[in-house]
Amino acid sequence: MKQLRYFALMFVVTLSGLLQAQSPPKKGPTPVSDREKLIGAWHLVSLENQDPDGKADKIECCGMFVFTRDGHMSVQVMRPEPPKQTPAAFDQYSRGGYEATFGSYQINERAHTFTIHIEGALARPLIGKDLPRAYEFSGQQLIVKSTNPDDHWRVVWEHY
Repeated sequence: MKQLRYFALMFVVTLSGLLQAQSPPKKGPTPVSDREKLIGAWHLVSLENQDPDGKADKIECCGMFVFTRDGHMSVQVMRPEPPKQTPAAFDQYSRGGYEATFGSYQINERAHTFTIHIEGALARPLIGKDLPRAYEFSGQQLIVKSTNPDDHWRVVWEHY
C-alpha cells in the first residue's frame, strides 16, 4: 500500500513537472499602446489659454471627452457662466460658452498626435473639418494642445 502511494505521488510530481515545462513562459505586463490609453471617458481638469504676453489664463469650465475603441469620439465643454466676450480662438469651437462635437479619430502614436474628423458640431462651420491635436500622457492625465502654432491653448483631461 505504501509502495502504491509512493508511485502515485511520483506520478503526480512527474506529470506536474511535464505540464510546467510545456506551458509558455510567463511574460511581464504587455506595454499598453497610446490608443488603448486614450480609449474611455475623460473629465476636464483644466483649460488654459495663453495671452499674447505669454501669461496662462485658466478658463473656468467643465467637460467630457470620450474615445471609443472603434475610432469614434465626442467632446463637450461648458463654461458655467457664458463669457461676455470670448477670445476668437474659442468662438470657432463654441456657442454661448458651450462646445459640442462628435466624429471619428485617427491616432499617430509615433508623432503623438490624433486627428478628429468632425461629423457634427454645435459650431456648424466645424462640420467636415479635420482637427489635428498634439497629446501627451502624464500619469493619469491626458494633455491636449493644438498642432497649430498660432493657437495657444492647453486642455488637461483625466480618466473617470
